[in-house]
Amino acid sequence: MGEVLDALPGAKRALFARYHLGGCQSCAFSNEETIAQLCARSENIPVEEMIAHLLESHAHDQAMLVSPAEAHRRFTAGEGRLIDIRTREEFEAVAIPGAEFFTQDLKQQLFAGDPTAALFLIDHTGRNVLDMVAWFRGHQLREAYGVAGGIDAWSREIDPKLPRYRVELE
Repeated sequence: MGEVLDALPGAKRALFARYHLGGCQSCAFSNEETIAQLCARSENIPVEEMIAHLLESHAHDQAMLVSPAEAHRRFTAGEGRLIDIRTREEFEAVAIPGAEFFTQDLKQQLFAGDPTAALFLIDHTGRNVLDMVAWFRGHQLREAYGVAGGIDAWSREIDPKLPRYRVELE
């Protein structure tokens, strides 16, 4: 499953939404477990069905992403807002000029505003942004998009002066 999650970042969300797998201790799976093993212990879900669902979900996820170049073009043209969903420490250390840090106040402002306004959500590497985009869209902000590759890709492709960094996990 670890390789599946690396290749298809939204797989955990897709498995939970359709099969209620991976969301709690009783339905969790390990990175070492295979899809076949997970299917066998989950009421014998057909492996082909689960793989097809994961691939369909991945295609859907890809439609919720924009490239850093597209987000930059639209953001600088005033066609949307750039919302930074990283931690406050990350935002204070490295921020894209004009990006807004996602706070409770901003959240309330966004949900009270125009539901058709474009929002470009950015995280560190693009690994976690899809869950937040899905959450925004589920709350009627249908023009929310994730920036593929996050601020890491932005610093490579758009603004090389923007420092790249690595988060150390304890």
